[in-house]
Amino acid sequence: MERREVEYFLAVAEHGSFTGAAKALHVAQPSLSAAIGQLENRLGGKLFHRLPHGVRLTPAGEALLEPGRQVMRDLTTAQDSVRQVLGLTSGRLDIVAQTTLAIDPLAGLIGKFLHHHPQVDVRVVDQESGKSLTGIVRAGECELGMVDSGTDPEGMDGIRLPGREIYAVLPPGQRTTKRIGLSELAALDFVTTPEGTATRGVIDDVVAARDLRPRVSVETVHLAMVVPLVLAGAGVTLLPESMAAGAAREGATVLPLRPKVVRAGRLFWRPGPLSPAASRFVDLVMESAEPKRRRAR
Repeated sequence: MERREVEYFLAVAEHGSFTGAAKALHVAQPSLSAAIGQLENRLGGKLFHRLPHGVRLTPAGEALLEPGRQVMRDLTTAQDSVRQVLGLTSGRLDIVAQTTLAIDPLAGLIGKFLHHHPQVDVRVVDQESGKSLTGIVRAGECELGMVDSGTDPEGMDGIRLPGREIYAVLPPGQRTTKRIGLSELAALDFVTTPEGTATRGVIDDVVAARDLRPRVSVETVHLAMVVPLVLAGAGVTLLPESMAAGAAREGATVLPLRPKVVRAGRLFWRPGPLSPAASRFVDLVMESAEPKRRRAR
């Protein structure tokens, strides 16, 4: 059954005539009569006794009355729910992100988003072992992904994230210079996370600029352990500005790199329409980026 047919059926039942129902619905009576006829043909029986002065429900019509009303209530509820989501008075936003990107810039972006849309539920998940961020988004487990990469993952649409300057984080009191060169940095021992993580990717790329591989003194899957290890003198690491500032407050020596290193990353999603919440979040990221950055087509 179509919604229009159910709506017409209930109007005829309520008004007791095709004429009254047509006037109430502001439709032509022949159109209404034709729709009721189609519904009766589809159901295989008459819904109304046609009388000289109006109509009366048949037993089949009586049987359809309450289910028909329930269908219309359910449709109204569904419409209201959709309107709420479209107005972002409700909805859900699912994002998978590498840990460093979840801290910066994702945390700040979510704060701004919820300031404007406080009724939206946000879920941020980490990359599970053995699963790629792209695979999680492609499978529909999360609608958006955030990865430390200069290009969109294959088969995905996306935009460039605001740039994050990278800083060297060293044990307390180890350096007095204002900056540290990449060659000098490449000669040090590193504390880092495993290959495939954003932190390790930054270190590998910076050291590779000097045609070297980083000497890793400690590798840990726990990003929260990296700064304590550096503070304990186990080695150095590279972190984005916000995380490096936190390490400095704990006593670490934090130095900018020479030359400056800036990582941008990508926010990406499957091609096609986004949910209202995800679309608004993408718009927010675009507003936070430089004017020249545009959504990939």
